[in-house]
Amino acid sequence: MDFNNLPLYKLQIDPTIDSELQVDYVALVDKPAIEKNFLTFKDKLQFAIDEERHIISGAAMLADVPIYRRDANLGEYYVVFDAPTIFQIVEKFFAKGFNQNFNLMHDAEMKADGVCVFESFIVDSSRGIKPMDGFEDAANGSWFISAKVNNPKVWDMIKQGLVKGFSVEGLFSYKKTALSEIEIFEKIKNIINGINI
Repeated sequence: MDFNNLPLYKLQIDPTIDSELQVDYVALVDKPAIEKNFLTFKDKLQFAIDEERHIISGAAMLADVPIYRRDANLGEYYVVFDAPTIFQIVEKFFAKGFNQNFNLMHDAEMKADGVCVFESFIVDSSRGIKPMDGFEDAANGSWFISAKVNNPKVWDMIKQGLVKGFSVEGLFSYKKTALSEIEIFEKIKNIINGINI
């Protein structure tokens, strides 16, 4: 990955209930931006599908992990969510009852009815809340969810491997950070090597 001194933006929301700066949907995607697929359960935690329970679990947001982006407005850059922002996002997400807001591939026309977040936690070592097995490198402040899938078409896509993870969507403000290219490289290298940063 070539960083080319790309800028880094911290994504933020407005925690007030009436603001539209928020995460309001979770997309089921083939390539999660956080580059971590969800896990499914069969008796115990493993990479398998449980035909009875139709549960998918995994990381919805990983704290302090730079995510590469490219668009017409900003060009190439990275975005990151910090732990306090993720906490605000999760609190507002549930306060507004968004736990059934799912779509496929971030397409508003492809709503995934019959999918619902029924479990959620934020990693917090001070409270003894650890990451899921398989995500041991997730930093404090990372958000994990489990969703029940009662939609046969969506479940079939999961079984076929057409969707592999969660990706949140919403409206954010961008705050440019002073994190250097070297710091970004070190963070990504540590994550790849499994060091919790």
